[in-house]
Amino acid sequence: MTLPTSRTRSVLVLVPLLGGIALATACTTTDDSPGSTPSSVTPTTVAAEASPSGQPSSSASAPATIPTSAFVELPTELRKSPRRTTPVEEALPKLCGNEFGTGGRQVTASAAMTVTYKKAGDSEANTPQGMIHQTIFTFDGDGASAYLERLRTAVQACPSYDHSGSPGTVKNEALPGVGDEALLLTRTWAETSLNGERTGGKATSQIAVARVDNAVTVFNDQGWEGTSGNPDVVNRVVRDGVGAIDAWQR
Repeated sequence: MTLPTSRTRSVLVLVPLLGGIALATACTTTDDSPGSTPSSVTPTTVAAEASPSGQPSSSASAPATIPTSAFVELPTELRKSPRRTTPVEEALPKLCGNEFGTGGRQVTASAAMTVTYKKAGDSEANTPQGMIHQTIFTFDGDGASAYLERLRTAVQACPSYDHSGSPGTVKNEALPGVGDEALLLTRTWAETSLNGERTGGKATSQIAVARVDNAVTVFNDQGWEGTSGNPDVVNRVVRDGVGAIDAWQR
């Protein structure tokens, strides 16, 4: 499958940025805090430049656009609030280092959005169950495959990490049947109360990374206020999200 080189959607011309992943958006939404009610206005286009190595892509002179339609949206029964734009550097997971921000010079664009989910059947007054930050990168050449390869190596070298002051572990495995290739990471750490005290239990959340042709998407699940995420919701979001990217690329 080949990603079209030109599209009829409006675009934002990219300007190379230094010092890591950067996000620029052509949107009408604002970045709401997790505890606030996100704006109901949905952006029509999300466009961004990302060159984590500090060097512009070889095709940085050409406009690159990631439309809102490429991002997953939750079904009504799971949607606590509408998706909202999020800075890429805030959406990407943090483990031992900058494993997820190593896109390199072949990145042509990146953007991120966040969905907040609830348990099916919960009333609007109930606390959300979690948030999933989705980042999409687009690449030149074999950059998408190279990103997955670097990521596998990096996470294999990070079986444990510091999770907000508590020891955390990382389990990684292939995620078959999702996109062209995919990886699933499960994080586990000591559960704490809202006061920061250990409960004696364990909390878990997942990170899923999938390649669809020359695009890579990263799903970063975070349970609400440090609680466990919902793997069933993650599984649905990942598969629906890959389908949205595939439809965009056709």
